[in-house]
Amino acid sequence: MSDLRVTDFDFDLPAELIAQQPPAERGTSRMLAMDRATGALRDASFAALPSLLNRGDLLVLNESRVIPARLFARKITVDTDLDSDVWKSSAKIEVLLTESVDDGLWRALVKPGKKVAVGTRLVFPSSTGAVELEAEIIERGDFGARLLRFKPVDDFFSVLDRIGHIPLPPYIRRDDADTDRERYQTVFSRERGSVAAPTAGLHFTPQTLDALTARGVEIARITLHVGLGTFAPLRVERVDEVHLHRERYTLSASAAGAINRAVRENRRIVAVGTTVVRTLEHCAAQAAGAPLQPHSGETEIFISPGFDFHLVGALLTNFHLPQSSLLMLVSAFAGREQVLAAYRHAVAQSYRFFSYGDCMFLS
Repeated sequence: MSDLRVTDFDFDLPAELIAQQPPAERGTSRMLAMDRATGALRDASFAALPSLLNRGDLLVLNESRVIPARLFARKITVDTDLDSDVWKSSAKIEVLLTESVDDGLWRALVKPGKKVAVGTRLVFPSSTGAVELEAEIIERGDFGARLLRFKPVDDFFSVLDRIGHIPLPPYIRRDDADTDRERYQTVFSRERGSVAAPTAGLHFTPQTLDALTARGVEIARITLHVGLGTFAPLRVERVDEVHLHRERYTLSASAAGAINRAVRENRRIVAVGTTVVRTLEHCAAQAAGAPLQPHSGETEIFISPGFDFHLVGALLTNFHLPQSSLLMLVSAFAGREQVLAAYRHAVAQSYRFFSYGDCMFLS
């Protein structure tokens, strides 16, 4: 059993180092490179990434796509006439969709939660005031969690595209802008379903991917949809008490084949982001030493110091929040003291932190 506490993963971060905007150009972020064996650090730029990879390395990307999951609703009563203007003066409710459960059923976080009981009906208007979606609260959870049943519409995701907002993390203290619809997506995103970006992938440009391929780096793609766990703070004191929410993933036949070949040929597997680490190591644990098989499923794997990595040999990742499960994952990969020392270096050198910030390469 680990004696580590959540507070053992704390560090001081000046608020001005939390990136509020993406860099002016994608791919121009700084990158702190760490040698895990020695703890040695080198200040570099993301543009140097191809030079740090070897011919034959397998780079694994998460191609999940962020949906415009932040919505604003109004409460209505059973007998409300939607053609009237009465409902427009009712309480305004913020709804953050976090997971699709079934056709029309979504888990969500609502704010203010005290005003949204089971049975509450919500309408979601467009900027012109036309009602685009209707939903009923059918289940209540802790800390603002709710289960919503939406009234069927022809194309739910096209409605989200019209009325939804990009769900920027709470430490980005501004409203989302039109530019976030492009910059809070990776250039290789394809499968929609995340409510937060797999942020290590935000640095990549098509030119970066071409440079990696030209260097002889193989690229594989998996999908893990980032869900509620990204927004939920750890509410326990001890690391061995941490439990994460489940997130959906897919390991395709091509990705499974590429990973199996890399393992068989003793080639390094480089994970782009903690979502890739969690997916690969979950699948490795399930396979128990056998070759990976293509499949879809859910994972709630929690990786902290003492974890035995089976697949991942290098990691590109952004800087993470103090006392977070993601910082614990990185510490498991490179050592808690070394990682915290790297974070202190990053603070001293004014690196930009979190989703729109700079990155680390740990090898």
